[in-house]
Amino acid sequence: MADDVLREEFDRIKVHEKWIEDWSEFGDDFEELSSDIANKIKRRCKEKLHIPRYKLVVQVTIGQMKDQGVMITSRCLWDTSTDNYTSANFQNEYIWASALVFGLYAE
Repeated sequence: MADDVLREEFDRIKVHEKWIEDWSEFGDDFEELSSDIANKIKRRCKEKLHIPRYKLVVQVTIGQMKDQGVMITSRCLWDTSTDNYTSANFQNEYIWASALVFGLYAE
């Protein structure tokens, strides 16, 4: 589901070279985009998975492709018998995006 949302959103907006040439000018646009994508992923997971007792936490990170590396790591305290996570990634010639979706059981 997260893979689908990432692909759909980046196909829809058609990220172009001008955005990447002046990344700082469009920083707020990408901040808003990452928030919108996170909300869409959360909404789609809730609709399709029907897991009312779970709290979903979604984190989306977007960066530019500039011959550099990045590592994204996340940790949290949880119950390994009920809680879990998944990740999804998107990449094209201009940008990369990573989405982490955490499902935490709430009693």
